[in-house]
Amino acid sequence: MKRILAATAAVALTTGCSVMTGDEQSASDSAPGGGNAECGEVVLVTHDSFTLPKKVVRAFERDSGCTLVHSPAGDGGELTSKLTVTKGDPIGDVAFGVDNTFAAAALEAGVFAPYEADLPEGAERYLLPGDDDRVLTPVDNAGVCVNVDTAWFAGRDLEPPTSLDDLTDPAYEGLFVTPGATTSTPGMAFLLATIGEHGEDWPDYWEDLLANDAKVVKGWEDAYYVDFTYSGGDRPIVLSYDTSPAYTVEGGESSTAALLDTCFQQVEYAGVLEGAANPAGAERVVDFLLSPEVQAALPTSMYVFPVDDTVELPADWARFAARPEDPIEVAPEEIADNRRDWLSRWTDLTSG
Repeated sequence: MKRILAATAAVALTTGCSVMTGDEQSASDSAPGGGNAECGEVVLVTHDSFTLPKKVVRAFERDSGCTLVHSPAGDGGELTSKLTVTKGDPIGDVAFGVDNTFAAAALEAGVFAPYEADLPEGAERYLLPGDDDRVLTPVDNAGVCVNVDTAWFAGRDLEPPTSLDDLTDPAYEGLFVTPGATTSTPGMAFLLATIGEHGEDWPDYWEDLLANDAKVVKGWEDAYYVDFTYSGGDRPIVLSYDTSPAYTVEGGESSTAALLDTCFQQVEYAGVLEGAANPAGAERVVDFLLSPEVQAALPTSMYVFPVDDTVELPADWARFAARPEDPIEVAPEEIADNRRDWLSRWTDLTSG
């Protein structure tokens, strides 16, 4: 279970390094009919947590004639930065993993080319507001939430926190770890959650949080697999996803829980890169990510919810992957207008 979870993100889930091994990258070379000639090599740039089942990738290569080459580019924030600085001369043909917390920057920079994919049932509600040219296609979603190691708290005379404000309580001093807002999409989502909760007073909240010895690390994997007590670390409170408790189940019970009053919804997108060497192949990959096979694989491979409403979710999700009824929100246009200033102020706070 831990080995599988460590290979992904949820979140997500949040979230493995390569979609396929070297042997798998050449799987389509032997595809019936020599299909490579009609599609060719397609470079898929993603965050480091992207992974899909081998058989799903092989079937796509066989049926499409594409050779899918996976190029990890760091956490979600790093991915967006790399795509932005290489706009016009992209590092791949198609990208996956830019989310709604960083998407405005990518749109402003002109990173993606228009492509209006056919969306599965329910996916339209995840379209990015302001993306009038339809350059970004929603692929998955999840709630970024504070998680607690309930087993750790059960062994001590201490009730776990239930809210964002609880994280500043001296009772939880030195117990919380979160990925950073400038390098991590869940980290940025957490910053936005604190802004949505506290408005203009969010810097005061962060001062209190840091004074309570909250730890800020580079990415989600660092927080979850290094510092979180479930993985052997020393901090029983971590920023993760609403789906995470479904994958810490042993003996019919989960040893972790998501605090549903702390959640900010994250939507991850795919898009054809402007200036791509193989734009037709890139469009096929976007369609592939929306296919029933990929959408059905997302919960167990990347621990996120599919955007396709017809997908049947794993049995444990009904009990352990509870979704927030009223997630914290910040309007997309507000994020677009203030993101740089917020990140600059956050950086000053966390580096001081």
